[in-house]
Amino acid sequence: MEQGKLHTSPFNLAVLVAGLGFFIDAFDLFLFNVYRVPSLQELGFSGTELTHKGEMLLSFQMAGMMLGGIISGILADKKGRAIALYGSIALYSFANIANAFVYDINTYAVIRFLAGLGLAGELGAGVTLVAESMSIERRGYGTILVATLGALGAVSAGLAGDFMPWRYAFFAAGIVGLLILVLRMKSMETSFFKEDKNRVSTKGSFRLLFANKKRAFKYLACIMIGIPIWYSVGILITLSPELAKENHLSGIKLSACFILFQVGIASGDLSSGILSQVFKSRKKILTAFMLFASAATCFHFFNLTHAGNLILSSFLMGFGCGYLSVFVTSTSEQFGTNLRVTITATVTNFMRGAVVLLIPLHQFIESFFNTNLTQGVAITGIIVWSLALLSIVLIHETFGKNLNFIEE
Repeated sequence: MEQGKLHTSPFNLAVLVAGLGFFIDAFDLFLFNVYRVPSLQELGFSGTELTHKGEMLLSFQMAGMMLGGIISGILADKKGRAIALYGSIALYSFANIANAFVYDINTYAVIRFLAGLGLAGELGAGVTLVAESMSIERRGYGTILVATLGALGAVSAGLAGDFMPWRYAFFAAGIVGLLILVLRMKSMETSFFKEDKNRVSTKGSFRLLFANKKRAFKYLACIMIGIPIWYSVGILITLSPELAKENHLSGIKLSACFILFQVGIASGDLSSGILSQVFKSRKKILTAFMLFASAATCFHFFNLTHAGNLILSSFLMGFGCGYLSVFVTSTSEQFGTNLRVTITATVTNFMRGAVVLLIPLHQFIESFFNTNLTQGVAITGIIVWSLALLSIVLIHETFGKNLNFIEE
């Protein structure tokens, strides 16, 4: 493909469409984290039952995302990036509106599953749309903006929790999603997909993904690298009220920890993305930020003695987890056009959906070893971070890589 056909500025329609989609994706995804307690209290739950019901709903949402990642990825590679983006935002917008009228736990679970199914298509297809629409040297800046807008969507969800009732918030998220869908109708399919439409017969195939051992291990490594981000926000931040109570800390608000974590991620996304462009390396910056995030997690556990330490560690963990922008860019660049969205969508949603496994894992550890919540979550973190840091060796440097290739 000629470079003249690609965008050189990150301020273009593809980035705007993907960025706004990821904004509302993150806003909705974290809206549940923020409103978990008040919504379940209104439905009549409290104490340990509230915690378990909240984890159950989160598991339903993440299960939807894992299934949705497979469906949307295959659809995007077979039928086009734009089509997958239309379907994803429509589904989760209507699910959000329905969420505003929930009055029992079973309906709540079904709607969170459907919302997860829709949310799954945003990040993978959006990042691929941007990466394939921009020049080799500049595409990193496009994905920086997409990831940063996503982080700001999460910050907005945290802020909404302080002034908007939970039913109003879900309804508003659904309406905004439908408005973005109208804007998205003007988005264009990428040239890479159009060129490969007729010359590539095998697209979006899991058989092809696992037909090659190197490719399969690289795929699994990408998932492992992303899981710590969701361990941090889905477990450590979401359970911060319970962790604070267990360690006799008072005055801790989930919204404060959550907002500072997401402000940290927004700052980290900008920093890691720019540094990867400056140093012309995805892998080196990815490694550096992962090491910082793992150190910040250790700081988090060793300083559960003062409310101020918990607030500070929330920001530091978020900043380290800001390797998200470089991570999703690198994941998209690792694989060919005929598998790119299938892999990017499933990787980003499997890493988010890993919370479904991390919840029973920390509960098993607590039960089997007779530990408290803090110790169980800490041991889970050691496992997650060890696998992630070991997996970094299995991925390739992709800065400056030509994306017009296919997997055979």
